[in-house]
Amino acid sequence: MNLTDPIFTDKDAAREYLEAQRWPNGAVCPHCGGTDKNTRLEGSKHRPGLYQCGDCRQQFTVTVGTVFERSKVPLNKWLLATHLMASSKKGISAHQLHRSIGVTYKTAWFMFHRIREAMRNDDPVSFGSGGGAVEVDETFIGRDKSKKPVGTKKGRGHHHKYKILALVDRATGMSRAIVVDDLKADTLGPIIRKNVAAEARLMTDEASQYTLIGREFAEHGVVRHGDGEYGRGDTHTNTIEGYFSVFKRGMKGVYQHCGRQHLQRYVAEFEFRYNHRTANEVTDTERAARILRAAEGRRLTYRRSDAWAIA
Repeated sequence: MNLTDPIFTDKDAAREYLEAQRWPNGAVCPHCGGTDKNTRLEGSKHRPGLYQCGDCRQQFTVTVGTVFERSKVPLNKWLLATHLMASSKKGISAHQLHRSIGVTYKTAWFMFHRIREAMRNDDPVSFGSGGGAVEVDETFIGRDKSKKPVGTKKGRGHHHKYKILALVDRATGMSRAIVVDDLKADTLGPIIRKNVAAEARLMTDEASQYTLIGREFAEHGVVRHGDGEYGRGDTHTNTIEGYFSVFKRGMKGVYQHCGRQHLQRYVAEFEFRYNHRTANEVTDTERAARILRAAEGRRLTYRRSDAWAIA
């Protein structure tokens, strides 16, 4: 989709596009779920896009109950921000957004966090169903408390870094990434069991926390990176290493600073783009449209204490 498209420059065109994405079969009341008796209010005193539900009698627009609700930012700028985030492989900074669309940096930062909330996927998965291979690995992101870079080799400086566990299902090309407090088997085990089918072939490196966990699956292939081994046939973790390389380039080169309280949203952003990438036959336009369709029920509020809350 071209950035000069009317949905990015005209708020009425943007509203009509969002209605088509969220309500392909007609307006749906966000208050009661009614679909049959919704009437568009077109009087001179009614704002564009206002509906009234014939069942519960409440009024609503297409943004009610979404991350866009009660925002003073024009909807066309919301759609442009969504498209930019969806189409940028390594992400886009709030500074760049505020310069590009003419909003304050604080507004741009908040907009992106709302969009990331729409990208978050909590649906249950069962990677490796049917005996497929599932790669599992962890990575670290962040700096130590003195703001100096810390070592990147395992065993050096990791206690000052945030820890992220990721899983990739080779057959489907889908991923799941989660911020974790530690890398103990008792912490990682429940996450892996929840997201990986028992008949899966688990692929990990030689880290000790995977030894006992691996016994619970049909097969546990181990790659010994410490011995300079990076693959034996289809036993490898190269897919997930590629996943992490894109994530780290974005976090270090674009976002740079991220607190623990917001990190899962950034992780969800990269997971979403990976799962809806071109290799999975998803275009930039369709990727952005999927974010819009997932915006329902994902309200995010900003409080004076700088704390975030899901509403």
